[in-house]
Amino acid sequence: MHLLSAGCLGAVLFTALLSQVSSLNTVFGLYGETLEIPCNKGSTKEDILMTKWKYDKGDGLSGNLLVKKKNENVSVSAGDEYKNRVSLASNSSLLLSEARLSDQRAFTCMVVAVEDIIEYTVNVVIYKTPLGLEITEKAEELEIGKKIKLGKCIAQDANPAVNITWLKNNKPLLQDGQGINIQDSVQVDPVTGLSTTTSVLIYSAQKEDTDAQFSCSTEDSLGQKFSSSSESFTITYSTENIMLQVIATEPLVEGGNVTLKCEADGNPAPTSFNFNLNGKETVKVENDNTFTITNVSRDTSGEYKCSLIDNPTMEASKDITVNYLDVNLNPTGSVEKNAGDTLAVNLKVDASGEYKVSWTKDNVKLDKEPKFTKLTYSDAGQYEYEVTLGALTEKASFELVVQGAPVIKQLLKQRSEDGRNKVLICEAEGSPKPTVSWSINGTSSNEGPFINGKIIHKITVVPTANLTVSCTVSNDYGMDTKVINVSSLFEEVRMDKRDQSEDGDKTKLVVGVVVGLLVAALVIGLAYWVYMRKSKQGSWKTGEKESGSSEEEKKLEEKVEENSQKAEV
Repeated sequence: MHLLSAGCLGAVLFTALLSQVSSLNTVFGLYGETLEIPCNKGSTKEDILMTKWKYDKGDGLSGNLLVKKKNENVSVSAGDEYKNRVSLASNSSLLLSEARLSDQRAFTCMVVAVEDIIEYTVNVVIYKTPLGLEITEKAEELEIGKKIKLGKCIAQDANPAVNITWLKNNKPLLQDGQGINIQDSVQVDPVTGLSTTTSVLIYSAQKEDTDAQFSCSTEDSLGQKFSSSSESFTITYSTENIMLQVIATEPLVEGGNVTLKCEADGNPAPTSFNFNLNGKETVKVENDNTFTITNVSRDTSGEYKCSLIDNPTMEASKDITVNYLDVNLNPTGSVEKNAGDTLAVNLKVDASGEYKVSWTKDNVKLDKEPKFTKLTYSDAGQYEYEVTLGALTEKASFELVVQGAPVIKQLLKQRSEDGRNKVLICEAEGSPKPTVSWSINGTSSNEGPFINGKIIHKITVVPTANLTVSCTVSNDYGMDTKVINVSSLFEEVRMDKRDQSEDGDKTKLVVGVVVGLLVAALVIGLAYWVYMRKSKQGSWKTGEKESGSSEEEKKLEEKVEENSQKAEV
């Protein structure tokens, strides 16, 4: 509450109101304070012989208060309630202490001068601010949609009586005859005459009134505002919405736990619920809103519900899926097959949802699932699959070993980089790893790695004569042999020189023929040019017709063309 001390407030208001309303011959005073009632609006004259104050007792009667004669002391003539409360100020104003509501009447100042007698009448009004505002008889709680007495606001001992305004979150509440009903009353104290205003708020709460702040306020005739302390109320209402929450570690897999939590928006919130477990069982839970299912399995998957015990139609549901991934691979482990055989790979997957499968061979990803209709040595290797469903993963593998008698795929020969040796290369397939042997001894024997049933074996030899060399490969399943002819290095050198000499003679012959043809063509062209020049000159000199010369030119051209064709042949 915002209250000033009575003395401070009285001085301020009295001074302001005195200057404001003295022209209306009305003075406002504060209850319990000293009131100054001016005579002749506070204006005095020097030739005053006597000043007298009296008051209106009602019924046309008046009572004397005091008299002041020139050069004499004040004489108090009041014999009733004013006897000890009146005095005279230096400016002839009447000082009235301990102002009461009974002082609200007319007071008259009579001034006797040398030449005239004048009376000045002043009306007195006494104000009393309320002691303060307080909300009493507060409701314990408010129920939505139900009219309840929220509380009673009291403004005690005021004059005049004040009006009370109810506020919600500092905004005025206006009576609407439906959700807001305000009942005001005023009671006057028979002894003091002061008024006490009482206001009762009948209120129908809404859900948004939760945590709302209610208060009451008033403003007295002097413009002072007073407010009560704010009050909040518990808002109760029935459940309108219910929700089922599933709490589990993601992903929920077999062997895990899941907790069902039922939440309702009523106030007070329900504390007991029925849990329907996948349509198989209903469990009643009191003083708690959760139920936990342990060690779930794929059979736990389904629809779960929770409802209010006192209102089973108010329910919520949720689907629960227990994720599982079962994978079976045939074959597994180490698988031994013969080359040319068929191998069926059977992968069976049982899962709770859509899954993905990927394959690798020797840690290299494959585009599709391996299929073996006719095994080759290159099919051998380590095969592994991975099946994923969300965060679930299953892996398995098998090692394929392809066995069979070795086969020589290629038997090659080539010169060494320096040209001094022969390198023999034997490429073979087979499993287990075949043994490689040669019909001759060599140097720099080199055997490559055995990968996917393939092996490459090299030897270096220096043949001094033409040889027939064989390569033999063998394992537990059989053997294979191939031969290759290897010529002497000395014979190859001689043949190379002879080939080079023959090639040189042939080159010289070809060059000579070409040069001869070019010379012949040049001679014929030169002869034709000379002939044409002479023919044209003779015709110009003798004046012969050009036709004869043209025929000769044509024949000459045909002759030249014939010779040119022969030269080309």
